[in-house]
Amino acid sequence: MAMKRSQNEGSIFKRKDGRWVAQVTIGGKHIGKYFKTQGEARDWLHVTRAQLQDGLTLSGAQKTVKEFLLEWLSAYESSVRPKTFQQYDQIVNQHIIPLLGKIKLKDIRPDQIQVFYNSKVKSGTSARTVLMIHAVLHRAFNQALKWGLIGRNPAHTVNRPKIKRKEMKTLTDMEVRIFLLACKDNRYEVLYWLAISTGLRQGELLGLKWSDVDWNNRRLHVQRQLQRLPEGLVFTEPKSASGRRVISLGQVTIEKLREYLTQLQLEKKIMEAHWEENDLILPSTRGTPLDPRNLLRNFKALLKKAGLPDIRFHDLRHTAATLMLQQGTHPKVVQERLGHSDISLTLNTYSHVLPAMQEEAAEKMDEIMMPIDVSDELKKLGESKAYYGGSQTESKKDKND
Repeated sequence: MAMKRSQNEGSIFKRKDGRWVAQVTIGGKHIGKYFKTQGEARDWLHVTRAQLQDGLTLSGAQKTVKEFLLEWLSAYESSVRPKTFQQYDQIVNQHIIPLLGKIKLKDIRPDQIQVFYNSKVKSGTSARTVLMIHAVLHRAFNQALKWGLIGRNPAHTVNRPKIKRKEMKTLTDMEVRIFLLACKDNRYEVLYWLAISTGLRQGELLGLKWSDVDWNNRRLHVQRQLQRLPEGLVFTEPKSASGRRVISLGQVTIEKLREYLTQLQLEKKIMEAHWEENDLILPSTRGTPLDPRNLLRNFKALLKKAGLPDIRFHDLRHTAATLMLQQGTHPKVVQERLGHSDISLTLNTYSHVLPAMQEEAAEKMDEIMMPIDVSDELKKLGESKAYYGGSQTESKKDKND
């Protein structure tokens, strides 16, 4: 028995095979879906009618999640950095489309997305990757809203997995000295020195050029970074607007750069025609961009040689920030040197340093506010005045006599 409604409202009816069908008309065409129960059909019709009122188009009603995401990626490519697009493309094609791609865009539900996230976590996908999947879906569905393809963002109410923050590994000031001693005469000694003294990211270090050095004012201009993309190693813009920055260098660091430049010029003469000039401060032995994988092998070997903990190269950046804060450098200065977009990011990332700084501040405040017992000093001062006053009186008497 069919339950019919007007064309604008849609209709629900039961087929001979027992399935229920819900239909609406969009742009003169019927859009429908099969359900096991009448209630499910009615719910779908209710949601679809609401979407129509919010601007759902025929195109939006017919598209699958896969079709939409591929269109979105194509439109999105020119507005983001190449590395970001590469990550988004990988997330869409390797993770989202295989499991959600066949669902109609207008029919995707929050509970389906939640089940999708949960299944990813159970299958061993890291929480960080699932968070990236969520970020991509949320951003893509927001664009679908703007394009009038859906009436609401289904990823908005989904629970995201929580990331268990890994304990940060840093070198102490003594371990830094031990590491730098192990780097002595290593080809990349100045690279490690810069990493620890400036806190630059690996890609930023490998993207530095000699033209970025202001020798007179002892400053380093960070203007690019080296990244690995499908086409190979390429130079790209800094990670963010705050990543393009100017960093002051110490006099010792400047002298080390001068010594290293002399050494590098000698390498160029030896290589002659085999040298490819790119003006890079930290190139490969042929002048080309240094492959991060080769640097990592060198770094791990030096750690082992020095008998130090096995840390990541990125932990040298954490080491730099931690040492600066421990030495009393203002967090705002640390933020600017690291290229963080907001000081809260710096404070949250290096909150482990703050308790010690608070203890130091508490001790200093105690010293300032500690009352000093000066009663004995005042008593002595009073006795002294009385003495000199009495002496003067006796002197006057003598004169009068």
